[in-house]
Parts: sequence; C-alpha cells; structure tokens
Amino acid sequence: MRRLQISHLTTYEYADTVTLLPHRLLLRPREGHEIRIESAELIVAPAHQLQWQRDVYDNAVAEATFTQRDKRLSIESHLTLQHYDSHPLNFLVADYAVRFPFQYDAAELIDLGPYLTTIFTQDKLQLSQWLRQFWVPGQVVETYLLLEWINKAIATGFTYQQREEPGVQSPATTLAHHAGSCRDFATLFIEACHYLGLAARFVSGYQYSPGLMKGQGSTHAWSEVYLPGAGWKGFDSTTGEVVGNNHIALAVSRHPELVPPVSGSFIAATDQTPVMSVMVEVTDISAMPLAHAL
Repeated sequence: MRRLQISHLTTYEYADTVTLLPHRLLLRPREGHEIRIESAELIVAPAHQLQWQRDVYDNAVAEATFTQRDKRLSIESHLTLQHYDSHPLNFLVADYAVRFPFQYDAAELIDLGPYLTTIFTQDKLQLSQWLRQFWVPGQVVETYLLLEWINKAIATGFTYQQREEPGVQSPATTLAHHAGSCRDFATLFIEACHYLGLAARFVSGYQYSPGLMKGQGSTHAWSEVYLPGAGWKGFDSTTGEVVGNNHIALAVSRHPELVPPVSGSFIAATDQTPVMSVMVEVTDISAMPLAHAL
C-alpha cells in the first residue's frame, strides 16, 4: 500500500473585476477497492456555494456558484489517500478474450456502446495505416500484448510536449507530428482501441513520479480499456506503463474533452484573458505513521 498526499492549486488572475459563472470541479479521486481517501479539503475563493453531485460516469463533481465578483479565483485541493494497486499486472482476462480479435458478451456490449464509438471518424485511414505494424485483419494475437505494443510504441516513438491550449489534438495530427501532450497520447490510444473494436475511455488525474524532486507531481491523462474478466485496466501512453499506484484517477469519460479538473467561465466588461497558474505536489508519505500523517 502506498500513501500519498496531494496538493493542487489553480488560480486565475483577471485584469478587472469579473462576474464568475458556475465552475465545475473534478478534484476528488475515484474511490474503490484500490483507492481510499483518508482526508479531503477543498478551498475556493471568492465567496461561493458548493454543491456536490455524481455525473453519469459516477465521477464526484463539485459545482461552485459564486456570490461575489472578484479579480482573482483560487481553487485549492488537499488530499491524503491510500493506494493499493501495487501489482497492476495481477489480473486475468476471460478465456474468450485472451486472444484478439474477440467479441464482447452481448449483455456487456449494450453498456459498452459509448466506449466503442469512434470520436475522430475522419482519422480512420491514418489510424488503420499506423496500426498495421501491430495487427492486420486475419491475424490472431494475445489481447494484452497488442495493447502493450501500441502503448509502448506511443511512449517511445513520439515526443512529449506540454501544451497549454485547451482540448486535444486529433489522432491524425499526433501521428503527423509524432508529438503531443499526455492527453493527446491518451486520445490516440483510445481511438486506436475504438478502431480495433475495443472499449476504451479517457482518464484525468494525477501522477506520482518517484524520480522527481520531493513533493513534485503533475496533473496527468491516460486511458482505460475494458478487458472481460479484468475490468477497466489503465494504460499510460506517455510512459508506456500499465497504470498502478503511481496514478490517481479523478474522472473518466468517453470523450477526452469532457473532464478537465477545473472548468467554468466569467463575464467581464472588457475583453480579457485571465492569467492561469497551476501547481501540483504529490508526496509519498508511506513511511509516516497514520496517526501523525495529516
């Protein structure tokens, strides 16, 4: 088990006082048998009302409705959690899905429909050409190995670029430039899965990187593929890894542009673009006694 502390601060500085419209915050990790939250604190300014809800994907959503105008918006999240997914390769795929291609069970297929639908339909030709190095129609291959080949090919064959622009690149753009951000790589992997008939979805969250300086971390994005018998398994196409206890999922979605950690808008008397700052720290506190960790 790994214990992690996460601090995430997002600020927006405006040139003039603005009216803040409701903001949607996806900052509480998805709990389950592998993640347990010890404590969670969300600090938002200016004055506001906070309403918690669950969306269609069962993500925890906090909607902030602001009651005063301001020149600054601050959203601060502090988390302490226990992460038990220390053996991410310890899973078994159902016999009928061990080898690709396979057909999902009819009962599951109904629910998996949204996760099988191609998002960038115009990019099918580029995807099919790129995927021929891994699989061609008529070939039979181990399902997990196929996913691993694709995942590692993106991690090792493409250049990572941090992009501040909202949204994601199309798979064709990522393939053409051989470069992109973590969300672009996740989108390429997801669309490759869709092309192959595998259910896949987008994940927004945090990553703990042991190689970074103490306290450092980052927001991150990766993919999950539904494997019968194993469930939703995470693949990080930025690192080429199967997702384990270095990854903390905040939200999942069928579409890569639907789950940013913070989203919202404002009304201003003049045209202006706020100055945004994001600071994330993820610290491993596994060695600290539980009673003294908070």
